[in-house]
Order: sequence, then structure tokens, then C-alpha cells
Amino acid sequence: MSQENARLAASGLALRLERRGGRLALRGPLPCPRGGPLRVQRLSLGLEASPSGLIQARRELKRVNQALRQQRFDWGDWGRPCAATSALERLKAFEQAFFADPRRRRNPAGSRTTWSAAYQPYLRRLRDRLEQGEPLGSAQLVQVLEAYPPASRSRGQCGTALAALARHLELPLPDDWRERAAGYGLHQAQYRRLPSDAQLLEWVERIPNPRWRLVYGLMAAYGLRNHEVFFADLSALAPGGDRVIRVLPTTKTGEHQVWPFQPEWVDRFELAILGEHNDRLPAVCTDLRRTTLQQVGRRVAEQFRRYELPCTPYDLRHAWAVRTIHIGLPDTVAARMMGHSVAIHTRTYHHWITRRDQQQAVDAALARQRLTL
Repeated sequence: MSQENARLAASGLALRLERRGGRLALRGPLPCPRGGPLRVQRLSLGLEASPSGLIQARRELKRVNQALRQQRFDWGDWGRPCAATSALERLKAFEQAFFADPRRRRNPAGSRTTWSAAYQPYLRRLRDRLEQGEPLGSAQLVQVLEAYPPASRSRGQCGTALAALARHLELPLPDDWRERAAGYGLHQAQYRRLPSDAQLLEWVERIPNPRWRLVYGLMAAYGLRNHEVFFADLSALAPGGDRVIRVLPTTKTGEHQVWPFQPEWVDRFELAILGEHNDRLPAVCTDLRRTTLQQVGRRVAEQFRRYELPCTPYDLRHAWAVRTIHIGLPDTVAARMMGHSVAIHTRTYHHWITRRDQQQAVDAALARQRLTL
């Protein structure tokens, strides 16, 4: 198909052949059905993507091109524009609206990362359906959501992305959409393997590179996201500093301050050196004109795999969050330090928060009983 389109381009034709699943279509500047200037649209030929279908598609392309040159192209002769075209254009309009939001324009790097990680994968699944000729409606959104395992983080993110799309397109969603989409958090396997503090202190010794040991230490002590290690003001780690680090506004969720838990881990992981020499971190490109937050974060995950660590970078973050729950830090404060909402914090760490609250209730009841004895 690429060779065929190269030949068309060399001959000066604007139309191209496309394979849509098992069918062939034309794509190029065509008249709008309701009048107006030419715009890029797709015309479904209803031909199979086979050698014989390709021969017939060439003939149809010549007919369309001739009608365009003679200014007598009529959609009535060919049917309406392919439904997938208008649906895909609506998806593109949603993407443009996403980045045009004034709140997101204040942090373009974080917005690009959010789009590529939390929206694009799920919209790609929807796009695949549309390209097969399915309409863009509420039923398709439900089908995409149901393709993800229940109680999984991906299902929860998919629900958030598709709900935003539905609001933009003014599509109704089922009343129980939030319940269907619930699943952001730790899946069962991850919950079981969440590392203990003793394990975290042991596993750092498996990292031979002192620069990457500092990365590990920062994430363990401060619960940082992968990329936040390289986008943080670490000056407070210097001798005499309060050891409260500031995550910079260019990160995924913007500026926030983080305290260490456990505080003694700053010394245990020898993080104080970063207060005066943050060049001791690995040499990772942080120029957001040449890279993205997601790519920076991927470097960290790759190193964890390279050193065959028994945990992922996010396990360190989750362990930090659970540590704050056990010591009684208010959920609102912990959520602010982690750079996400209280709602997400509660859903993600529901098990530990519920156990903490129940334990507090049990302790209070036992205390009252002792007073009455």
C-alpha cells in the first residue's frame, strides 16, 4: 500500500488508498456534503483488501479523481463520507480541547505526560473500534471500559478518560459508570508483595551504581514518582536544612512539598549530599523540549529491571503512603504530599485506611471499657 501511495504522490494526485481492517478506502481532500471548501475525508469503497480488490480500488480512485477535476463529484454517487472519519475528527477535537484548557496550559510538560499515559492508551482502543466502522456512542465507551479487568488500575484510568470524552461530546453514560470504572489502586498481586521497610533497606544494596542508589533512596524516603526525582528542589537536604523537598511545577501534578517518612532514612540513604550536589544523580535528560516526563520516568523503571530489583519504582511510592497511614498522618496531608486528590488517595489505599480507622475505633472502645472496670 505504501508503494501504491508513493506512486500516486509522484503523479501529483492528492488522494490516497487506505486499508481499514479488511477493507479498502480512499482518503484525501473531498467536498463537504453540505457545501463548503474541500477537506480531508475518507470514502469507503466497500472492497476487500485483496489483490483483486486493489485493482478495483485503482479504478475507483481514477473515477473519483476525474469527477473532482471536472467539478462534478457528488456524494450521492458514492454514499456519505465514512462514518469513521467524522468520529475520528471528534476524537481529535477532544485532544485539542484537552491541551487548550487554561489549567493545562500552565503546565504543558505535565499535560503531555498526562495525555500520553492516562488518556491516549484508552482512546486508542476506542479509535480502533471506530476505524472498523463502529459509531461513536455511549455503547462503544462501555465496551472499551469493560475490556479492562475489574478492580484494575487501568480500568479506573480508562473510566476517567472516557468520562472526560463523554462530557466533551455530551454523550450520556450509565448511571453506574463510576461503580463500573472503580478500580484505581493496588491490584491484589501488588497488594500482597508490597515491600516492608526492612526489605527496602536491604534491597538498596543490590544497586552497584551510587547515583542510582540515591534515586532509590529519594523514592523510598519521600514517595516520589519516577520522574519527580529529577524535577525537585533538593536544597533542603543540605546540612542545616529542614529536609522538606519541593517537587517542581513542571511535574505531572504540579508543585508540592514532601516530608521524609522515615526521617532517619535521609541519613541512611546518604541523601544529604544532594542538598549541595544534585549533580550526583544519574545523567538523565530533563530538557522538556527534547524529552517528556514519561520518558524520564521510564529510565528509572528500566534501571530497576536492569538491577533485577524485586520491586518496581511505584512499590516504593505505595510503601511510603502506607507508612504515613500507619503513623497516623491525616489523609488530606498525605494526599497533598503525593500530588493527587484525597479521593484517589482513599481509593488507592482503601484497605490500609479502613484498617487504621477500625483499629482506632477498637482501641477507643477498649479504653472506655478499661475506665468502667
